[in-house]
Amino acid sequence: MARLAQTAGLTDVQQEILSTVRDFVDKEIIPVATGLEHRDEYPQEIVDGLKELGLFGLMIPEEYGGLGESLLTYALCVEEIARGWMSVSGIINTHFIVAYMLKQHGTQEQKDHYLPRMAAGDIRGAFSMSEPGLGSDVSAITSKAVRDGDDFVLNGQKMWLTNGGTSSLVAVLVRSDEGHPEGSAPHKSMTTFLVEKEPGFGEVRPGLTIPGKIDKMGYKGVDTTELIMDGLRIPADRVLGGVTGRGFYQMMDGVEVGRVNVAARGCGVAQRAFELGVQYAQQRHTFGKPIAQHQAIQFKLAEMATKVEAAHAMMVNAARKKDSGQRNDLEAGMAKYLASEYCKEVVEDAFRIHGGYGFSKEYEIERLYREAPMLLIGEGTAEIQKMIIGRRLLEEYRFQG
Repeated sequence: MARLAQTAGLTDVQQEILSTVRDFVDKEIIPVATGLEHRDEYPQEIVDGLKELGLFGLMIPEEYGGLGESLLTYALCVEEIARGWMSVSGIINTHFIVAYMLKQHGTQEQKDHYLPRMAAGDIRGAFSMSEPGLGSDVSAITSKAVRDGDDFVLNGQKMWLTNGGTSSLVAVLVRSDEGHPEGSAPHKSMTTFLVEKEPGFGEVRPGLTIPGKIDKMGYKGVDTTELIMDGLRIPADRVLGGVTGRGFYQMMDGVEVGRVNVAARGCGVAQRAFELGVQYAQQRHTFGKPIAQHQAIQFKLAEMATKVEAAHAMMVNAARKKDSGQRNDLEAGMAKYLASEYCKEVVEDAFRIHGGYGFSKEYEIERLYREAPMLLIGEGTAEIQKMIIGRRLLEEYRFQG
């Protein structure tokens, strides 16, 4: 089948990786995704397959046992996986963000300790910023770490952890006033801790509880949880980078990459919605001919395909900008904003093409219709992206009066 969203300038290695992932998605994910999603069942066999493919180490440097690939390669793989089932891409994404933060900001001891096992998929990562009362306002974090000898003691409640139950390593952002007295700028008094735990629910280590899965409208299969810290004792050498007060910047670096990932997910879901819409439009007949021959449906398909192409191009641009070593918050914000909005619109148009059948759980589009809204809020809402884009534009186009 001809595909939209082709990417120019890929190496033979990149093309081979993408071809392998695409085949895996078509054979191992798409046929079972809807059934697993309806049962809210963790896709263990799919995850084991991704582990065998080496995708958990895709961007981890070769010296730590990874493949050492670029953000672009990773984003294109995520696009393919999300085309099959967005929940699987979420399992990979949070793991990758923690690995990226370790690679960029960890001490050498932390890299040596964690990255080889993360590359093998033996350690699965999750990261935690949000709390029940703060939403997009990261500066309002109330969870706190207090120094106690060679340890820190952490208390507080975190929210919306993807992989909260199945992960064995969580990067947790909390407030730590050590060296930053009260009244300091909020972003200077935050620290990221590397918290190891047992997979599962309940008390997974002394002082740390994962209550259970949050019941969601969509994005099922993957576990989304709370995290409760009550006297959680963490050694000081598990401060990411070894120095307190840098957590906000470390997390924002990870989220910036995560926004490229969310854009890629939006592209993948939109591609699948287009595929379903264009196939159904050629199978369904009304007034004596396939509905694809009605001009109204052709217009809709044209709009859907154009949105898929535009979102893909912006996602690729944002990934390549980051790979070049340049600041990409403007491009990542634009890509995340556009891809998530276009994904919602393309999915809805495919849903409309399906008519009444789109409302039936027997049809895949029903699942996509419930999954797309998560992309509107994940890694920052549209409003947050607009704030980031607006501020960066004013920096770039500062009026010289």
